[in-house]
Amino acid sequence: MPIQRLTVSAALLVALFATAPAHAVEAPVATPVLAPLPMPLANLAPAVAQSTLPTDAAALRPAPTETADGSQGDEAADLRQALVSLAMKLRDVRYVRGGRSPSTGFDCSGFVRYVFAHAVGLRLPANSAAQFLAGIKVKRADMQPGDLVFFHTRGRKRISHVGIYLDNGRFIHSPSAGKSVEVSSLDDAYWAKRFAGARRPEGIAQNG
Repeated sequence: MPIQRLTVSAALLVALFATAPAHAVEAPVATPVLAPLPMPLANLAPAVAQSTLPTDAAALRPAPTETADGSQGDEAADLRQALVSLAMKLRDVRYVRGGRSPSTGFDCSGFVRYVFAHAVGLRLPANSAAQFLAGIKVKRADMQPGDLVFFHTRGRKRISHVGIYLDNGRFIHSPSAGKSVEVSSLDDAYWAKRFAGARRPEGIAQNG
């Protein structure tokens, strides 16, 4: 009868599950417990980066840029050297009143003006008195190559002569009629008595 068949089928199903192999049932997987990090996560990347640096990492850094120390790479020193170099090349050019070039000769202010214009591109006033006013006052102990030195050669009321300072008390100038561009000393009795002071042209002062 139908009721007996249903009972038998149910019994077969129970027997089938009872005899199924144990590995057929999926066992739950335990979640592993993670140990805490030894340091905050934010600090992990720097630590890794540090551990991977080569032992000679300092050699891989770019070399520092060389800085000016007053003797190398100094723009003002380069300008002064250019002035002195050109001035010395003009020795023996004869004195001519109002002269402004090597081909015609120089007077004192013409010589100074020519050197500054052609050595460093700086245009100075046309006469020594105006050049004196255009510069920045410099103490004698602080004079440097390329500074201008001024003199009273026609009375002490006005500037009437100018030269370019070299070093060790020496200066180069175009002195007077019958002479040529030459190097003289501030310690010479004639020039020492008439020395009016030193000035540094603003174009040189701005670079050092």
